[in-house]
Amino acid sequence: MARKYFGPDGVRGRVGEAPITPDFVMRLGYAAGKVLVAAEHKARHSERPAVLIGKDTRVSGYMLESALEAGLTAAGVDVRLVGPMPTPGVAYLTRALRLQAGIVISASHNPFEDNGIKFFSAAGAKLPDAIESAIEAAIDAPMQTVAPREVGKVKRLDDAAGRYIEFCKSTFPTDLDLRGLRIVVDCAHGAAYHIAPHVLHELGAEVIAIGAEPDGFNINDRCGATHTAALSQAVREHKADLGIALDGDGDRLMMADAQGEIADGDRLLYVIASHLKESGALKGGVVGTLMTNLGTELALKRLGCDFVRAQVGDRYVLELLQQNGWQLGGETSGHILCLDKHTTGDGIVSALQVLAALRRSGKALADYAKDCPHFPQALINVKVSKGFKLDDRKAVWDAVAQVEAELEGEGRVVLRPSGTEPLIRVMVEGRQAAQVRQATERIAEAVRASAEA
Repeated sequence: MARKYFGPDGVRGRVGEAPITPDFVMRLGYAAGKVLVAAEHKARHSERPAVLIGKDTRVSGYMLESALEAGLTAAGVDVRLVGPMPTPGVAYLTRALRLQAGIVISASHNPFEDNGIKFFSAAGAKLPDAIESAIEAAIDAPMQTVAPREVGKVKRLDDAAGRYIEFCKSTFPTDLDLRGLRIVVDCAHGAAYHIAPHVLHELGAEVIAIGAEPDGFNINDRCGATHTAALSQAVREHKADLGIALDGDGDRLMMADAQGEIADGDRLLYVIASHLKESGALKGGVVGTLMTNLGTELALKRLGCDFVRAQVGDRYVLELLQQNGWQLGGETSGHILCLDKHTTGDGIVSALQVLAALRRSGKALADYAKDCPHFPQALINVKVSKGFKLDDRKAVWDAVAQVEAELEGEGRVVLRPSGTEPLIRVMVEGRQAAQVRQATERIAEAVRASAEA
């Protein structure tokens, strides 16, 4: 079934424009509630379902939370509110509290003007396609509130942050601590602002928190995992041992070494894989994506790790991990999945796995970077109109073929549409930086010209 509302990461858009409007979100909540009520009745025939709602720090979260709450309770579903909570925290709490679903109000790394709704199953995983399709099918049906006695109740969980902090700490080895480390953590003025600093501090680190003063408008604004200059500067200024940057909803991770040099998701994936391989704890191989640097692939293969590429998106990384029965995968952007620790990507948990590797090995983050050199890579985002398709754009594919011939088998070209914005991402990778930049510009220009034709 073709998706009308759901994208790769739930329902997302600009606040006030369809579908991110109060009336639509209320109907979305009602539709989700009706689907969950049906599933719960089939499973238990008695208790009505309960759903957890968490959000990031965008000012629009208040409005959308209220709309979801109204729709769910009108469908006869109880609601548990946790306020600002990282996306992986919602996934964990949904599973730990044995609820029927979790809902996150967030647009992740996007600016505050955007927002979105994504769902987790009772197992703390993204909803199966069949359930999302059932919700979509129910959205446009008329709303009919349940009988007054059956209207859902709402309760706020005051200890949610503490529960999630303890969960994160539990993923770090009990025989290790972070004493003696000075760590800068950039929370992107997002959902982890009241979580990540406490986790690191309680494990023994001296913590310098930046991007931890959300005001509803400054989420991801020149800070966090998508704008790492602030982290690099803070690490150098405070003479920290390393830095950690999260995004607005806490599921992406970037890190900085003591010199402020950034380690992206590819390099961090290599650090974790190297540690697990050395200790004999790595189950199977490693999953990357089409964007994973070729240098990372070659470094993993030198370790004796199998490596496969998924489509871009943590959903597709997860699918390949599950198909292969593996535990570790991730994206260049910093989504890292450690399935032996959590059901979904978690920036804090992933950072703790990197820190465990550094503690066990005695190495610095910069030492791992030497073992995992990156091929020069250039990326250009080309704005296109909605619905633009690459398939039949001959001029674009002629430009791609010419560049691939010039790379002579020592590089890659990747063209892909963004899953959340009207963009075509053009990436070229090779051994020579100048050649890579020029080739990327040529292909991007071909895409641009084709889009304007």
